[in-house]
Amino acid sequence: MKHQLIECVPNFSEGRDMSVIKQITGEIERVDGVKLIDVDPGSTTNRTVVTLVGDPASVCEAAFRAVRKASELIDMRRHTGAHPRFGAADVCPLVPVANITMEETAAYAQDLARRIGSELGIPVYCYESAAKDPKRRNLAECRSGEYEGLSSKLADPQWKPDYGPGTFTAQAEKTGACAVGARNFLVAVNFNLNTTSVRRANSVAFDVREKGRVKRQGDPITGEIVRDADGNTVWELGTLAGTKAIGWFIGEFGIAQVSMNITDIAVTPVHVAFDEVCDKARARGLRVTGCEIVGVIPLSVLTDAGKYYLAKQRRSAGVSEGELIKIAVKSMGLDDLAPFDPEKKVIEYLIRDTKQSRLAEMTLAEFADSTASESPAPGGGSAAAYLGALGVSLGTMVANLSAHKRGWDDRWEEFSKYAEAGMRIQQELLRLVDADTRAFHGVMDAHALPKRTREDKLAREKALQQAVREAIEVPLTVMKLSYESMEIMEAMVEKGNPNSVSDAAVGALAARCAVRGAYLNVQINARDLADSEYAKQVLLEGSRMVQESGRIEREILELAEKKIG
Repeated sequence: MKHQLIECVPNFSEGRDMSVIKQITGEIERVDGVKLIDVDPGSTTNRTVVTLVGDPASVCEAAFRAVRKASELIDMRRHTGAHPRFGAADVCPLVPVANITMEETAAYAQDLARRIGSELGIPVYCYESAAKDPKRRNLAECRSGEYEGLSSKLADPQWKPDYGPGTFTAQAEKTGACAVGARNFLVAVNFNLNTTSVRRANSVAFDVREKGRVKRQGDPITGEIVRDADGNTVWELGTLAGTKAIGWFIGEFGIAQVSMNITDIAVTPVHVAFDEVCDKARARGLRVTGCEIVGVIPLSVLTDAGKYYLAKQRRSAGVSEGELIKIAVKSMGLDDLAPFDPEKKVIEYLIRDTKQSRLAEMTLAEFADSTASESPAPGGGSAAAYLGALGVSLGTMVANLSAHKRGWDDRWEEFSKYAEAGMRIQQELLRLVDADTRAFHGVMDAHALPKRTREDKLAREKALQQAVREAIEVPLTVMKLSYESMEIMEAMVEKGNPNSVSDAAVGALAARCAVRGAYLNVQINARDLADSEYAKQVLLEGSRMVQESGRIEREILELAEKKIG
């Protein structure tokens, strides 16, 4: 199962006293599995926006501790600030980042809200996708009346909190209320214009933002406002759903920008917004010179953009992650005003453990030397995974060469699909190079557990069986991926660039070797598995893949030798 990742962006009603802010963020930093990636205090608003990322359970624990500390340190009876607020921990949204659905994220948000309400005695309202009442989806509705109107709000049966006390208790008087939600990732992006005119920047912003602009008769600026039969102002909607935008001037760079919040990147991805702003600016005689991302973003924002712009160029998107990012940066001018460093902008990069040595990041010589050393790991399992990665890389190379072949321009998309599938398999196999070595160490660690008492022995045996099962499942996955990759090599030998037939055939040989080698690791670990039924099942499945991969290898080699002549 892929690692789930969520973001939490709690807003605390303190932006001036850094000692208070540090105590709150200190609670977050003490939780394992969470990384604090941004703390943004504001004096005028008297509010601090905090960003943390990690696995869902750890993030929820860190958020709870931060809310608890804020409720101890912040007294809403004395709070003043320019930003709307109704509590010490004013809002606490959870945001899905990777390998987790919005429904799952909303369930975590409701559990967090329940805990804040019951354990801390704070009135809690659930909003956006976590809302239990559709009327409470909008945060502004939940926070209406702010802290000063909270007493009256709690007295209204229609505004009974989802969790926590339904009356203005002494605790609620001090802490105020808290809004806990689940929402899509919000991206703040500024589009740079070749003008200093805020009015013209606003015109472009109004063209694209979802809200649009007030409809007028005649002149779009001075004309009479159009109203409906009930006297309400009629609005002309903008072209980009899920966006808010306005024009402003940035003195530091001497340019006007369209400043946009994309509230749902699933509906309007950043690259779609960029192209639309470019089109609307061009229609008004302006040019977008680039854009800047404010804050951090999921990796998918850049890789999706890279694939989008490669497709517009009729080029294969089956390239490395780094190449996709490079295409995205240059296509949208993310380095227009300042260098763009993915290591400081991409959430997944910010939270990865850079201290942990990874086999897949070694040079070829380093990996070979490490394998040749007296250490038993990396061993055959990691080598098999790497062989599989090399094999599918060759198939992917042929697909990319075929997509770029002169005279085959109408077939680029066909080969791009093969290349993208190949890159997906390659990345998984590279991950398994390290996973196999970790699984081996897991077995060794389990063997080293104490076995003095009966309880020790039972615990050791349980840990050992779990570790052995992992040591089977990793090479079994290597087998499945390597076997799957042979379809790509077969297709490339059959219909790919004829000058690269030998490369695809070598890829098939490597993939077949990976299947056979990984199966040996499945077999040797299955001996120690107590679950004989599961062991029998995986051995049968593995044996089938070994036989089938051998047959496919023979067919690919026969076809390759025939084409080579």
